Amino acid sequence: MAAVEADWRSAPISDQRRAMLGYAIRLTTAPGEVAESDIDALRTVGFSDRDILDIAEVTAYYAYANRIADGLGITTEPWIPDKP
Repeated sequence: MAAVEADWRSAPISDQRRAMLGYAIRLTTAPGEVAESDIDALRTVGFSDRDILDIAEVTAYYAYANRIADGLGITTEPWIPDKP
């Protein structure tokens, strides 16, 4: 877990998880640039279309919930560390 948190790209995780995280980051940071090739990359490592929908929905919901919290000025719990 620490390796994923430090740098998921070099962490010892499966190709499937690496592809999922790459897609989630792309969807979060550049949603207008997501292309069919991004979806195909997920299919290539074994995700079904339903899996891909689930990944997109969870990613989108997380972004939505964070924007609501940020927009209302909600602060994090004291036990959640600040980003480095």
